[in-house]
Amino acid sequence: MRARSLWCGLVWALLCWGNAHAEVQELRQARALITLQGGAPVPSSVELPYHWDRRHPGLAGAATFEIDFGPPATAADAYGIYIPRLGNAYEIWLNGNLLEKNGDLTKFNGGDYAKVPRFVPVATDLLRPANRLLIHVRTDVGRRGGVATPVLGPEEEVRRLYRNDYNWRATGTLVVVVLSFMVGMVALALWFTQTSPGPDGRFARDPLYLLGGLAELFWTLRISDALIEVPPLMWPWWGVVTALALGGWLSCMGSFFVIVANWSHRRPAIWFNRITWTLFVLGFPLVAWALIFSSPWLMTAWYGVYALPYISFIAIFCWRATRHATPSHQAVAAALLVNMVVGLRDWFVFRISPTYADNTLLRYSSVLFGLALAYIVITRFREVSAQARDLMANLSARITEKEYELGQTYKKVEQLAREQERVSERTRILRDMHDGVGAHLSAAIRQLQSGKASTDDVLQTLRYTLDQLKLSIDVMHLLPGDISSLLANLRYRLEPRFAASDIELQWVVGSLEPVAHMDANAMRQLQFMVFEALSNVLQHSQATTLAIEAEMAGAGLCLRVVDNGRGFDAAAAPRKGLLAMRERASAIGVTIAIESRPGRTAVEIRIP
Repeated sequence: MRARSLWCGLVWALLCWGNAHAEVQELRQARALITLQGGAPVPSSVELPYHWDRRHPGLAGAATFEIDFGPPATAADAYGIYIPRLGNAYEIWLNGNLLEKNGDLTKFNGGDYAKVPRFVPVATDLLRPANRLLIHVRTDVGRRGGVATPVLGPEEEVRRLYRNDYNWRATGTLVVVVLSFMVGMVALALWFTQTSPGPDGRFARDPLYLLGGLAELFWTLRISDALIEVPPLMWPWWGVVTALALGGWLSCMGSFFVIVANWSHRRPAIWFNRITWTLFVLGFPLVAWALIFSSPWLMTAWYGVYALPYISFIAIFCWRATRHATPSHQAVAAALLVNMVVGLRDWFVFRISPTYADNTLLRYSSVLFGLALAYIVITRFREVSAQARDLMANLSARITEKEYELGQTYKKVEQLAREQERVSERTRILRDMHDGVGAHLSAAIRQLQSGKASTDDVLQTLRYTLDQLKLSIDVMHLLPGDISSLLANLRYRLEPRFAASDIELQWVVGSLEPVAHMDANAMRQLQFMVFEALSNVLQHSQATTLAIEAEMAGAGLCLRVVDNGRGFDAAAAPRKGLLAMRERASAIGVTIAIESRPGRTAVEIRIP
């Protein structure tokens, strides 16, 4: 039962198809008046289609075709005429009425209007029992001029045939042009922006993207010719450009295949590239000669010779694709095999076969190359993304490891720094003990050993020693930059000594701001300087008045120790104590100035 239903459906479909085509009629028989360029008109009876380049190779000319036909086979409200190919320029007349005109019939090598099918609506009042269709054409050399078989019938049915053919030849071509252009520009953008380190360590661009992008742009130029009725260059130079665009596409794709197969350094592949690019360079003079001097066989031969190395290369390429090749290699091999078969078909149909209105298929099969290029880009992106993820994982692990090592190293350094700080502090204390307490103890020992010093002298020296020791301990508890506390400690420790020596202490210390850059070391050095100045007053000045003055001065602080003693020669070579004061002042970035005369000695320390 099911089989019977299938057979009935098939018979019904065939009957419907036959009825649909019975509604239209093909006008094949015509009387022609052929005029070759520079010759006289020659009448003849012909059967359409009429392929000018096959009937008159290498010659331009004009022709008029008279087609007589009776009334339409099917009654309809409106009719139409559909002609698959017509031109290069043409006029269509029906019963003395001009239906459509495109181009100048007298201007050879002008616009080419034979690239898309033509549809002409026909009003019912134009049709008669006996009708005459006149078609005037102008044909150029090598531009596929002529007249295809006109189809007459109801407008709806004829327009459907026209629309199918138009979509196949024009709309589809436009889609391929846009797609090829976009793929080409994306490939060139990838070539321009993507770099990778080469064997020599220098960054280089990937020629795969360059060749793929140029191939797609060459192909865009080639197939866009099917949409350009008035080219930017005069014929035959525009024909040279489009033919070279095909050669550039073939040569770029050949080099592209070599890189995909990783054969760049193999001798056969090198020779293959040399041959294809040599044919591309030779294409300019050969194609120009073929079109200018009306030798179409030369262009046919150029296309054929171009195909020979490709056939051998494609056979090896596809055979290797079946043997342990990469997915990219296999994808390109599939596209290459399909395009080789389609390309040979188009070469035969358009360069050898007498058929006229057939459409090229290579423009559509070439989309497979764009898809293969897109597949390669996606595959490489995925590989690079995987490598980047692995690299990030490895980098993260190494960073974690290095952070741990750095933390351990930091702990060791911190421990060493603390140890170094303790050693430095011990060294400083020992140096201060040596320079201060040690020096005074040594002086007391020498006094005792000499037997000349009185008990009071020895006691005074020991008191100095004790004062120095107490001050060294006091300074450890001072805040950095707290000059007021430093001076207060000195006053507290030494004021009894001044009173015992009958020296009046005058305290002229205002409100002092902390000095930020005076750290613990600077505070110790400053205390030593002030203590040295006060000790000199106690030991050598024979003064009765001592003033300690401190005030903020501009952006810094000014500290002075002034006494009314006997003074000394400040211009003379300084002794050890004064030299030590100057060295300590230089070490902590302060300035010290000393002036002395009988009755006034002043030591001024300026802290910025």
